[in-house]
Parts: sequence; structure tokens; C-alpha cells
Amino acid sequence: MHIVPSITLNNGVAMPQLGFGVWQVPDAGATAAVSEALEVGYRSIDTAEIYENERGTGRALASSGIAREDLFVTTKLWNTAKQAWDRDAVLRAFDASLERLGLDYVDLYLIHWPRALRDDYVTIWRVFGEIAQSGRARAVGVSNFKPQNLERLIEEAGLTPAVNQIELHPYFQQAELRAFDQRHGIATESWSPLGQGKDVLADETIGAIAAAHGVTPAQAVIRWHLQLGNIVIPKSVTPARIKENFDVFDFELSPEEMAAIAGLETGKRLGPDPDDFDVD
Repeated sequence: MHIVPSITLNNGVAMPQLGFGVWQVPDAGATAAVSEALEVGYRSIDTAEIYENERGTGRALASSGIAREDLFVTTKLWNTAKQAWDRDAVLRAFDASLERLGLDYVDLYLIHWPRALRDDYVTIWRVFGEIAQSGRARAVGVSNFKPQNLERLIEEAGLTPAVNQIELHPYFQQAELRAFDQRHGIATESWSPLGQGKDVLADETIGAIAAAHGVTPAQAVIRWHLQLGNIVIPKSVTPARIKENFDVFDFELSPEEMAAIAGLETGKRLGPDPDDFDVD
């Protein structure tokens, strides 16, 4: 079993650099998928309220036999427009996630989207600070935040996010946002790190790099993320692919190969633009 390197977050908490995501995995399927991932060696699991699989994820964690302190569990607040996101609403949502997961604490709690058109993410973030101080989340962060959103959190709430989880893959590399995160001590985490398995994995450049190392295109892309310093959370429900995505520590991409992948940038998102996203 490989030893996964860790990233030390800005509050001193260590987070595995390679984790397992369960986006779009049904609740019943999440139990099997997470159990398989834990068996392979993953110790960081990423879920969210909106994924509707926190219970299934929690069942896998509980039955794994792995000590809680050896696991790193992330979930996220789905801040919909159905209510005003005051302190009590945030705390209720957090408590509900803990209950579904069957945990006393999570290792990382994220605001899922800034929903900037509503201008309430700073209010929410202040409550996240309380949750972090209570110890019920070992670290707090955000997802899909741009520099202007992050600056407001830092300036108005006085707390820098530990993590910014964003769409990031070879066709959408977010170099400026990654640089902003680095300057401010924010770890960058990639969602859809394989480009949702679409054109990225069929790219000729990535295929050639993978072939040169005797690995799959997915393994080459995950290795690219790791060497950039990203935290990466590939998703699969196929046991062979879950194992394959973890088997990325016995080869290294050359500077020339890293540069070749850097040249694949298209600037096109697969997901929505955070400036406009406000869908329930």
C-alpha cells in the first residue's frame, strides 16, 4: 500500500494530497465505493450535503475498522436560497451533516459555492469560524471561490480559508487562482480532476505521456495534479479504477511532460461560473 503525501493546511492540520470523491454516487452505492476506496488505501473522503450520500459514506466509514483519527472526512454546506443563512441556519445544516455521517466532527467543512449574487457568504463564513473554534471541524474552507470572494472573507471576517476546492484539470488549469491561493496560504483542491472523463483522457498529448510511463491517461493526469501541489479527489465506482487512481506514486513526470500538459489549457469550464451560479 502506498503512503499518500500530506499537505499541511494553514492551521497546521495535515490533509492527504490524494483523496476519494463521491459526487454523483447514489447513497447506496457510496457505501460500496467508499469501502473499496478505504480498502485500497485512501484515507481522505470528500462528500457534500447536496450529493445526498452522506449516510452511505458514513456507513462505510463506520464499518471500515479504521481509527477515526486516521481518516480525513470533508463535507460541504449547500447554501440554497430557501432560507436566510443566519447563524442558526448554518449550525443546523452542519449538525445535520454530522448526524448523517455518524460523526462527532469532520476534518474539513466547506462552503460549497459563494452564490455571490446573494452576498451572504461572509455571514456564513463567520459562523464557519465558530465551528472551527469549537473543534467540530478541524479546518474550514470554501469551494468555487474566486480571488475577489476570498479577499472579502479574509478582510471582513479575518479568517483565511484552509482550502479552496475548484474545478481544475488539464483543460482548465486556473493558474491565476492557484497562484492567489498559494500567496495566501490556501491549499488548492481539484474537483473534476480528470475533466469528468471526457476529452481530457482522450487527449493525444496525455496519451503519449501515459504510454511513456506505462500508465493510463487517468494516472498521468492525477500525477500531474500531485506534482503541481494540488490536492486531488478522483471519483469512480469501479473497483479496478479506484485502485488504478491510487496507484500513482511509483513514477514521476518530467519537467518537459509537465510543460506539455500545461500547454493544453483551453480556458473552458465544464461546470458553472461561480459569478453566476445560484441554482437550488
